[in-house]
Parts: sequence; C-alpha cells; structure tokens
Amino acid sequence: MTKLQLQRIGMGFCAAAILALAACGGGGGIGGTGAPIGTLRFAVTDAPACGYDQVNVTLQKVRVHQSTTAADTDSGWSEVVLAPEKRVDLLTLTNGVLEELGQTALPAGKYTQLRLVLADNTPAAPLANSVVPTGGAETALDTPSAAQSGLKLNVDIDVPAGQLADFVIDFDACKSVVRRGNSGRFNLKPVIRVIPRLTAAGLRVVGYVAPAIANPATQVSLQLNGVPVRATVPDASGTFVLYPVPVGSYDLVVTAAGHATSVMTSVPVTTATVTAVNGTATAITPVTSASRTVTGTVTPTSATVRATQALSGGPTVEAAWAPVDADTGRFDFTLVQAAPGKTAYVANPVTLAFTPDPTAAGKYRLVAASGAATKTQDIDVAAPVPPVTFTFP
Repeated sequence: MTKLQLQRIGMGFCAAAILALAACGGGGGIGGTGAPIGTLRFAVTDAPACGYDQVNVTLQKVRVHQSTTAADTDSGWSEVVLAPEKRVDLLTLTNGVLEELGQTALPAGKYTQLRLVLADNTPAAPLANSVVPTGGAETALDTPSAAQSGLKLNVDIDVPAGQLADFVIDFDACKSVVRRGNSGRFNLKPVIRVIPRLTAAGLRVVGYVAPAIANPATQVSLQLNGVPVRATVPDASGTFVLYPVPVGSYDLVVTAAGHATSVMTSVPVTTATVTAVNGTATAITPVTSASRTVTGTVTPTSATVRATQALSGGPTVEAAWAPVDADTGRFDFTLVQAAPGKTAYVANPVTLAFTPDPTAAGKYRLVAASGAATKTQDIDVAAPVPPVTFTFP
C-alpha cells in the first residue's frame, strides 16, 4: 500500500467501545447550568454508486434529538452546522475515505433521531444536489423534504458526559439515487446508516483484487447474514479498504462484471488491528463468466429488489442489487452464470484459492421488499428467465 493510501486511511480518532465511547475531553455544563455535556462528531462516507460518475449533495447541518417523534420545529435539537455549507461528491468517499463534518457540544444522553439537512436546488444554485450519469450530463437531483426538515433516521447514539461520541454517516449513493423513467430526472431516496467510528488501528479490512477487475464495476463488500454492512470499489491498483466496520465476523464478497462471485468466509474485524485478507501476490482473481440479463417490475415503485445466492453449506450472500425506476417500477440485473467460489479467511495467506460451488452456479433468489413485507422468486440464469413481477398490496 502506498504512503498516500496510508495517509488517507490512517486517521487518528479517540478510542472507544461501540456505544460507550472513550473519553477525549473534559466535562462541564452548557451555558453555566452545570448540566453534564459531551461532544458529538460526524463524518460522511459512501458505498459504491452504480451507473454514475458523480453524485453531489450540498450538506448544511446534522441535527440530533433524544426523541424519535420530535418534529423539526420542536425544542431540544442539537446541531452540527456546516458554515459555509459543503458540496460533496459522494463518489470520492469510497475505499475508506471520510469527509469531516464537524462536532458540537450537547447534553449527555441517548439520541434516537438524526436529520441530515441538505441545501435546496434554487435558481441561484440549480445543481446544489446533482448526478452525472455515466456518459451523460450533470442533472439536478430532486430532494423532497431534504432542505425543509432533513433526511430522517432513527439512530442509537450515546453521548457520555465529558466524552466524545464519534460517528460516520454512511450515505449509499447507489441505492439512494432513483431514475424516473424517460423523464431525464432523478430522485433522492436516501439509504443512510450511522456507524460508530473508533480507533484508526482497527475496524478496517484491506486487501487486493487483480488489476483486470480493478475498476468501478467491481464491488467489494463485507456482509452479515446476506446483507452488506460496508462496501466499496477498488482503486486503480486493485487495493480496497473497508472502514469503519463494527467488530464482528463477516463474509467478504467480490462481484465483478463478467466474472464469478468470490466469497471469503469468517473475516474478523477487531478494534486492535487492521485485517489484511491478502497481499498483491495473492490478489483475488475471479474466473470469467457469461452473464444473463434478468428484468422485471415491482409495485409499488418505492420497493427494493436484490439478488441473493446460496452457497453449499452457506453462506447466502447478496450478489446484486437493482435500482427500481421511480416512475415505471422496472428493474434489471446482469447475473453471472459461472459457479461462485468460496474460501475461508486465513491470516497472511501464502496462496489464495476459491473453490467453485457448481451446485450454486447460475441460481439466484430475487428478494423484493416493501416496508416490512417481502416476496421472493427463485431463478436459474442457465436459461433465459421470463420477466419477473412483484406486486405488494
């Protein structure tokens, strides 16, 4: 890894436990009241985006409240205000890169509601929030309610008295930008998580993919029970960095256009050290594969659709996620036909081989979700698949 890469990912922060973060400052009170206070700090990062060269948002403030039902005009809000407001291309915030948003002192306690407030697109700043589709021109991104009251999330943030609570807002641009039919317009449908940021020493997984797949069409994710927890794209050298990641054991999943899916099981994440899954000599090199396109529609258009793949003896992983058109409900996947490969994590591997799983070759389960309801359909892309329809009441 280059010195520049290490500088970008090696940021020093206050050590902490996930929801009881370690002390980084003194106590005191707000306004001389003597009430116990703490400090809350935020940064923002992004998972990979599909089909876009830029996803720009203009951030104004982050607001938190101790009530999940508090309205935006209620008292009791604390704010991290960006002055001046900050326009950020989310696609520059992959591979462990963070954009610092700032911090604020606030009453100690548990905060359960967060609102990320964006600037509005105005005649003076028509592209405050925008997208650049791959091969297309920059287009305004419609952000309903974002400027007025903020993008609302339910969170579980503890701010201990006299201590620093440090969190990263993970803004998934790929899943948050929704095309609107042939109108040429795009909606922001935010998919955001808030992740504790702890020490620079750990909570980080690094590794390498082969130069042949070191491109933006390749995605590397850490998954838990078939759901991505962190995802990124490799840089031009094939290096990938997943950070921050909560302590635990994960499946590392590599998907690349025209290549079989590669799965590494039982990848550990700790606070103490960086988890290196491989080196340049053992770069992950998936075998090439034919692919097949699967299309369909889902109602309502606010639903989501993803493709999972069950490997023999486990795990089941998310192999693809499809954007749903906001006007038509159409979705499509390009799914590989070759057998996925699986290997178990080994520290400092001398060789790295993924064993093909022929029983899982070409077999997927499409999972549609609308609110708490889900519908599934199993498909096999060894042969053409008729269009799939999901309808929720």
